[in-house]
Amino acid sequence: MCLSAGAGTRLRPLTDLLPKPLCPVGNRPLLDWALASLAAVADDLAVNVCHHRDRMLTHLAAHHPDVHVSVEEPPALGTAGGVARLASWLDGRAALVVNADTWHGVDLSVVLDGWDGDRVRLCTSTPGAFGAGSTVVASLLPPWAVARCRPEPSGLWEVVWSPALLEGRAETVHVDGPVVDCGTPSDYLRANLVVSGGDSVVGDGAVVEGTVERCVVWSGSRVEADEHLVEVVRADGLTVPAPIG
Repeated sequence: MCLSAGAGTRLRPLTDLLPKPLCPVGNRPLLDWALASLAAVADDLAVNVCHHRDRMLTHLAAHHPDVHVSVEEPPALGTAGGVARLASWLDGRAALVVNADTWHGVDLSVVLDGWDGDRVRLCTSTPGAFGAGSTVVASLLPPWAVARCRPEPSGLWEVVWSPALLEGRAETVHVDGPVVDCGTPSDYLRANLVVSGGDSVVGDGAVVEGTVERCVVWSGSRVEADEHLVEVVRADGLTVPAPIG
Protein backbone atom coordinates (compact mmCIF):
# COMPACT_ATOMS: atom_id res chain seq x y z
CA MET A 1 0.00 0.00 0.00
CA CYS A 2 1.14 3.52 -0.80
CA LEU A 3 0.39 6.16 1.84
CA SER A 4 -0.61 9.35 0.01
CA ALA A 5 -3.05 11.22 2.23
CA GLY A 6 -0.80 13.81 3.89
CA ALA A 7 -1.01 17.56 3.30
CA GLY A 8 2.68 18.04 2.48
CA THR A 9 2.90 21.24 4.50
CA ARG A 10 6.72 21.38 4.47
CA LEU A 11 6.69 21.34 0.66
CA ARG A 12 4.48 24.41 0.38
CA PRO A 13 3.87 26.43 -1.73
CA LEU A 14 4.31 23.60 -4.26
CA THR A 15 1.65 21.55 -2.49
CA ASP A 16 -0.78 24.44 -2.77
CA LEU A 17 -0.63 23.75 -6.51
CA LEU A 18 -0.48 19.96 -6.53
CA PRO A 19 -0.86 17.21 -3.93
CA LYS A 20 2.62 16.10 -2.91
CA PRO A 21 2.22 12.61 -4.47
CA LEU A 22 1.60 14.24 -7.86
CA CYS A 23 4.62 16.54 -7.73
CA PRO A 24 6.85 15.35 -10.57
CA VAL A 25 10.32 13.87 -10.15
CA GLY A 26 12.01 13.44 -13.50
CA ASN A 27 8.69 14.49 -15.07
CA ARG A 28 6.91 11.55 -13.40
CA PRO A 29 4.62 11.95 -10.38
CA LEU A 30 6.02 10.69 -7.10
CA LEU A 31 2.94 8.48 -6.77
CA ASP A 32 3.70 6.75 -10.07
CA TRP A 33 7.27 6.01 -8.96
CA ALA A 34 5.97 4.51 -5.70
CA LEU A 35 3.29 2.37 -7.33
CA ALA A 36 5.74 1.06 -9.91
CA SER A 37 8.11 -0.06 -7.15
CA LEU A 38 5.25 -1.87 -5.41
CA ALA A 39 3.87 -3.40 -8.60
CA ALA A 40 7.23 -5.07 -9.20
CA VAL A 41 6.75 -7.23 -6.09
CA ALA A 42 2.99 -7.27 -5.33
CA ASP A 43 -0.18 -8.02 -7.28
CA ASP A 44 -2.72 -6.05 -5.22
CA LEU A 45 -2.08 -2.35 -4.65
CA ALA A 46 -3.88 0.26 -2.56
CA VAL A 47 -3.56 4.03 -2.11
CA ASN A 48 -5.11 6.24 0.55
CA VAL A 49 -6.11 9.82 -0.27
CA CYS A 50 -7.34 12.84 1.68
CA HIS A 51 -5.78 16.21 0.83
CA HIS A 52 -6.36 17.37 -2.77
CA ARG A 53 -8.77 14.46 -2.93
CA ASP A 54 -10.30 15.29 -6.30
CA ARG A 55 -6.94 15.71 -8.04
CA MET A 56 -5.73 12.43 -6.59
CA LEU A 57 -8.86 10.51 -7.56
CA THR A 58 -8.75 11.89 -11.10
CA HIS A 59 -5.12 10.84 -11.53
CA LEU A 60 -5.69 7.39 -10.08
CA ALA A 61 -8.75 6.78 -12.28
CA ALA A 62 -6.86 7.82 -15.39
CA HIS A 63 -3.52 6.13 -14.75
CA HIS A 64 -4.07 3.41 -12.12
CA PRO A 65 -7.65 2.17 -12.51
CA ASP A 66 -6.89 -1.22 -10.93
CA VAL A 67 -5.51 0.24 -7.70
CA HIS A 68 -7.78 0.08 -4.66
CA VAL A 69 -8.45 3.56 -3.25
CA SER A 70 -9.14 4.34 0.39
CA VAL A 71 -10.71 7.80 0.79
CA GLU A 72 -10.18 9.48 4.16
CA GLU A 73 -12.23 12.43 5.31
CA PRO A 74 -10.23 15.24 6.97
CA PRO A 75 -8.26 15.02 9.10
CA ALA A 76 -6.02 12.46 7.43
CA LEU A 77 -5.52 9.35 9.53
CA GLY A 78 -1.72 9.29 9.49
CA THR A 79 0.43 6.30 8.64
CA ALA A 80 -1.02 3.85 11.18
CA GLY A 81 -4.58 5.07 10.78
CA GLY A 82 -4.26 4.79 7.02
CA VAL A 83 -3.18 1.16 7.33
CA ALA A 84 -6.07 0.42 9.72
CA ARG A 85 -8.55 1.95 7.27
CA LEU A 86 -7.40 -0.68 4.75
CA ALA A 87 -7.61 -3.64 7.14
CA SER A 88 -10.78 -5.05 5.58
CA TRP A 89 -9.20 -4.85 2.12
CA LEU A 90 -6.09 -6.62 3.43
CA ASP A 91 -8.33 -9.38 4.82
CA GLY A 92 -5.65 -10.88 7.04
CA ARG A 93 -2.75 -10.42 4.64
CA ALA A 94 0.57 -8.82 5.46
CA ALA A 95 1.15 -5.30 4.15
CA LEU A 96 4.15 -3.83 2.36
CA VAL A 97 3.89 -0.09 3.04
CA VAL A 98 5.64 2.82 1.33
CA ASN A 99 5.19 6.58 1.47
CA ALA A 100 4.44 8.30 -1.82
CA ASP A 101 6.77 11.19 -0.99
CA THR A 102 9.88 9.03 -0.56
CA TRP A 103 11.54 8.71 -3.95
CA HIS A 104 13.89 5.75 -4.23
CA GLY A 105 15.61 3.46 -6.69
CA VAL A 106 15.43 0.38 -4.45
CA ASP A 107 14.26 -3.03 -5.65
CA LEU A 108 11.69 -3.81 -2.96
CA SER A 109 12.26 -7.55 -3.34
CA VAL A 110 15.05 -7.00 -0.80
CA VAL A 111 12.33 -6.31 1.79
CA LEU A 112 10.58 -9.60 1.07
CA ASP A 113 13.53 -11.96 0.62
CA GLY A 114 13.93 -14.33 3.56
CA TRP A 115 11.14 -12.75 5.62
CA ASP A 116 9.89 -15.04 8.38
CA GLY A 117 6.30 -13.78 8.10
CA ASP A 118 6.15 -12.77 11.76
CA ARG A 119 8.56 -9.91 12.46
CA VAL A 120 8.04 -6.33 11.37
CA ARG A 121 10.67 -5.61 8.73
CA LEU A 122 11.95 -2.05 8.25
CA CYS A 123 13.88 -1.06 5.15
CA THR A 124 16.04 2.02 5.65
CA SER A 125 18.90 3.86 3.98
CA THR A 126 20.07 5.35 7.29
CA PRO A 127 23.16 3.65 8.77
CA GLY A 128 23.13 2.30 12.30
CA ALA A 129 20.29 1.30 14.57
CA PHE A 130 16.79 2.12 13.36
CA GLY A 131 15.22 5.06 15.18
CA ALA A 132 12.68 7.84 14.95
CA GLY A 133 14.90 9.84 12.59
CA SER A 134 15.68 7.00 10.18
CA THR A 135 14.65 7.31 6.55
CA VAL A 136 12.10 4.61 5.78
CA VAL A 137 12.03 3.14 2.29
CA ALA A 138 9.35 0.56 3.13
CA SER A 139 7.97 -1.43 6.01
CA LEU A 140 6.59 -4.94 5.97
CA LEU A 141 3.81 -5.48 8.48
CA PRO A 142 2.65 -8.98 9.46
CA PRO A 143 -1.06 -9.38 10.21
CA TRP A 144 -0.59 -8.92 13.99
CA ALA A 145 1.03 -5.54 13.36
CA VAL A 146 -1.79 -4.45 11.07
CA ALA A 147 -4.25 -5.45 13.81
CA ARG A 148 -2.56 -3.03 16.24
CA CYS A 149 -3.49 -0.08 14.05
CA ARG A 150 -6.74 1.78 14.60
CA PRO A 151 -8.60 3.97 12.06
CA GLU A 152 -7.78 7.19 13.89
CA PRO A 153 -5.01 9.78 13.42
CA SER A 154 -1.86 7.94 14.50
CA GLY A 155 1.61 7.02 13.28
CA LEU A 156 3.34 3.72 12.57
CA TRP A 157 6.37 4.71 14.66
CA GLU A 158 4.30 5.06 17.83
CA VAL A 159 1.80 2.26 17.20
CA VAL A 160 3.89 -0.46 15.53
CA TRP A 161 7.57 0.20 14.84
CA SER A 162 8.80 1.42 18.24
CA PRO A 163 6.88 -1.20 20.26
CA ALA A 164 8.01 -3.97 17.90
CA LEU A 165 11.64 -2.90 18.26
CA LEU A 166 11.34 -2.93 22.06
CA GLU A 167 9.67 -6.35 21.97
CA GLY A 168 12.34 -7.83 19.71
CA ARG A 169 9.75 -8.39 17.00
CA ALA A 170 11.30 -6.15 14.36
CA GLU A 171 14.31 -6.38 12.07
CA THR A 172 16.05 -3.87 9.82
CA VAL A 173 17.17 -4.18 6.22
CA HIS A 174 19.71 -1.55 5.15
CA VAL A 175 20.00 -0.38 1.54
CA ASP A 176 22.39 2.05 -0.11
CA GLY A 177 19.78 3.89 -2.12
CA PRO A 178 19.34 6.18 -3.85
CA VAL A 179 16.62 7.37 -1.46
CA VAL A 180 15.29 10.91 -1.02
CA ASP A 181 12.47 11.94 1.32
CA CYS A 182 10.89 14.79 -0.65
CA GLY A 183 9.71 16.68 2.41
CA THR A 184 11.09 20.12 1.56
CA PRO A 185 11.70 22.04 -1.68
CA SER A 186 15.45 21.38 -1.35
CA ASP A 187 14.93 17.65 -0.95
CA TYR A 188 12.41 17.64 -3.79
CA LEU A 189 14.95 19.34 -6.06
CA ARG A 190 17.62 16.88 -4.91
CA ALA A 191 15.47 13.92 -5.98
CA ASN A 192 15.00 15.45 -9.43
CA LEU A 193 18.74 15.99 -9.80
CA VAL A 194 19.44 12.38 -8.81
CA VAL A 195 17.11 11.21 -11.58
CA SER A 196 18.56 13.62 -14.15
CA GLY A 197 22.19 13.06 -13.25
CA GLY A 198 22.54 16.66 -12.05
CA ASP A 199 20.90 18.43 -14.97
CA SER A 200 17.87 20.69 -14.69
CA VAL A 201 14.54 18.95 -15.24
CA VAL A 202 12.20 20.74 -17.63
CA GLY A 203 8.62 19.56 -18.00
CA ASP A 204 6.73 19.02 -21.22
CA GLY A 205 5.36 22.25 -22.60
CA ALA A 206 7.59 24.41 -20.41
CA VAL A 207 9.29 27.35 -22.12
CA VAL A 208 12.85 28.19 -21.09
CA GLU A 209 14.15 31.30 -22.85
CA GLY A 210 16.59 32.25 -20.07
CA THR A 211 19.05 29.95 -18.32
CA VAL A 212 18.57 27.40 -15.57
CA GLU A 213 21.12 25.61 -13.40
CA ARG A 214 20.11 22.70 -11.18
CA CYS A 215 16.44 23.63 -11.37
CA VAL A 216 13.05 22.02 -11.87
CA VAL A 217 10.67 23.72 -14.29
CA TRP A 218 7.18 22.26 -14.17
CA SER A 219 5.15 21.54 -17.27
CA GLY A 220 3.49 24.67 -18.63
CA SER A 221 5.80 27.01 -16.72
CA ARG A 222 7.99 29.68 -18.27
CA VAL A 223 11.47 31.11 -17.73
CA GLU A 224 11.83 34.50 -19.38
CA ALA A 225 14.83 35.49 -21.50
CA ASP A 226 16.23 37.84 -18.85
CA GLU A 227 16.08 35.22 -16.05
CA HIS A 228 18.96 33.15 -14.74
CA LEU A 229 17.67 30.61 -12.22
CA VAL A 230 19.85 28.54 -9.90
CA GLU A 231 18.53 25.81 -7.56
CA VAL A 232 14.88 26.81 -7.67
CA VAL A 233 11.60 25.21 -8.65
CA ARG A 234 9.57 27.19 -11.17
CA ALA A 235 5.96 26.08 -10.95
CA ASP A 236 2.96 27.83 -12.51
CA GLY A 237 4.52 31.26 -12.12
CA LEU A 238 5.96 30.61 -8.65
CA THR A 239 9.69 30.64 -8.04
CA VAL A 240 10.46 28.49 -5.02
CA PRO A 241 14.05 28.61 -3.68
CA ALA A 242 15.46 25.15 -3.10
CA PRO A 243 19.11 25.56 -2.10
CA ILE A 244 20.91 22.25 -1.87
CA GLY A 245 24.05 23.48 -0.17
